[in-house]
Amino acid sequence: MSATIEATESVWRGGLILGALAALCTTLVATTHRFTAPRILANEQAYLEESLKPVLGGIEYEQELSKSKLTLPVPHALPGNDPAEIYRIYADGEPAAALFVISARDGFSGSIKLLVGVKIDGTITRVRVLQHRETPGLGDKIESSRSDWLEQFDNASLGNPLPDLWLIRRDGGSFDQLTGASVTPRAVIKALKETLLYFETNRLSVFEAAADDVGETDE
Repeated sequence: MSATIEATESVWRGGLILGALAALCTTLVATTHRFTAPRILANEQAYLEESLKPVLGGIEYEQELSKSKLTLPVPHALPGNDPAEIYRIYADGEPAAALFVISARDGFSGSIKLLVGVKIDGTITRVRVLQHRETPGLGDKIESSRSDWLEQFDNASLGNPLPDLWLIRRDGGSFDQLTGASVTPRAVIKALKETLLYFETNRLSVFEAAADDVGETDE
């Protein structure tokens, strides 16, 4: 009988010790998170700022880019089947540009995630590839580190060239394709044109929206 009591007490003592250790660990994790969360958030915002800057094309801005973000839930008129992100750029209190994170749906090996800068007048500042799975040595030349193909879109707009000419030269358009690859550049060019068309139609709503979601309205 005493052996049973001792065994029961031992189980209870073990349970209490484990409970105390669990509570201590939870407290330590919560305390660590409370003190490190602001630093982690600051680092994430700094990384985001540096990631967005390459498409600004030298535009000066006055706010933290991470605080100007708009998220468009699907469905939306921008390229891609995922929520689209827009970062609004202001200079001297006035809209200066918008940075779009969109996806070209029709890549050779899947969607191509792009970062596109568009000035308030509808002119592209720069384009960068954020993510893709295109064929090495062919489609992957859309990367700025592998070729200067994306540079032909700097300062392009729906007026330069005209909308009907937003195609590769093989299709009667104004833009060079990639050597040995046509599907990938077609997808990128189509996505850029759709982004410019969206911005032309929704420019005012993009900059006037106060929340982190923005709907579509005509100018």
